Amino acid sequence: MARTGFCDSRTLLDRKAEEARFPLRAWANACPVRERGVLSEGEEQKPQHTADNPEHRWVQRLLLFAEDGIIMEFSQQSGSVVPAVEHYEEEAVLNHLHGLQLTPTLKDLVPELVRREIEVAMSKLGLLYDRTYTWDIFSDMMRSQQHLALSSELPKPFTEKTRAILVDWLIQVHEAFNFSEETLYLAVHLLNRVLGQIKISISSLQLLGVVCLFLAAKKEECLLPEVSELCYLMANTYSKKQLLRMERRVLCTLKFDLSLTPPIHFLLLSAYIACSGEKVICMARYLLELSLIEAECMCFIPVQLAAAALRLARHLIQEPHTPKSEAAWCIASTIYLGSEATLFTIMHIMATAAARAHNQETRATFVKFSTKEMLYVSLHPALKGAPCLLSLQT
Repeated sequence: MARTGFCDSRTLLDRKAEEARFPLRAWANACPVRERGVLSEGEEQKPQHTADNPEHRWVQRLLLFAEDGIIMEFSQQSGSVVPAVEHYEEEAVLNHLHGLQLTPTLKDLVPELVRREIEVAMSKLGLLYDRTYTWDIFSDMMRSQQHLALSSELPKPFTEKTRAILVDWLIQVHEAFNFSEETLYLAVHLLNRVLGQIKISISSLQLLGVVCLFLAAKKEECLLPEVSELCYLMANTYSKKQLLRMERRVLCTLKFDLSLTPPIHFLLLSAYIACSGEKVICMARYLLELSLIEAECMCFIPVQLAAAALRLARHLIQEPHTPKSEAAWCIASTIYLGSEATLFTIMHIMATAAARAHNQETRATFVKFSTKEMLYVSLHPALKGAPCLLSLQT
């Protein structure tokens, strides 16, 4: 920390003292990712207000128009993402089945099949309450991606190493408070946005990172740490007044826009549809979190990062494939924006980061995913030769 101008912070990833630490998150947020939205024993599911319910016959489903299709086309110009066409047709789904030859009969079934799988997946993952609005929510998630592309160039005097050390420290703070994964991705996203809009000194960079994490926690968490506790983690180098003043500055700079569809949502959605195993999902989560430290990944949108992490994880784990699993993967692959070249670029960045993670100074993610709870995925022997896997045909 001293070489980057940061203060001496408190030790955060102390595994021996971890059991004694009281969790600061609510029980609902502490549930494992795959258990969200799953009813416990004795709990009854609330009735869905859908058109099939005879008590609500006045509720009607809207007709399926062309714009209801998945947004699949985009073009990159000057680092920005813009829609390629004004109206998105359902036939765009077929263009991204990665060379799969479909019969005319199956082509007619694909749009409805994708729609049904997304409805089931989002409901099981707890991303919605009423299935009536599933497609509207998913369409909005995809359309919001065009506004999330950022420049990968850092303003002076910051370097990629300085940013990596800060993000690595934020991951440790995030782990110490036992926050949800959504909070971490939102915090880093806010940090990336603010760095490109305001002038800030190296000495205040750590304060900015804590403020971004604090704002993300306000949006995603049920229980929040005290401001004094955040100052303690920074060895009381900054006062409460300085932290709150920085918070107002960040909110005004971002115009109070803290919205983000995190890549973890797209990852879990695609993994559920693809019927991926626990180890594949955990490996994909590890690769996705490694992308937060890499400044090169700032210019990619969340749905692209999620797709690259899941595809690379499938190559690393090498689960046995069946006709059913291959068909499920083809459906899950439709949830993607961009070209194959973009996908392989991200996979190369993730593979390189995973291969050298054990030797890096920024080891918070490596340590987190080297535990039994994370299935020791960061210690997987295939990660050492991960870049070589990119030469294989996918």
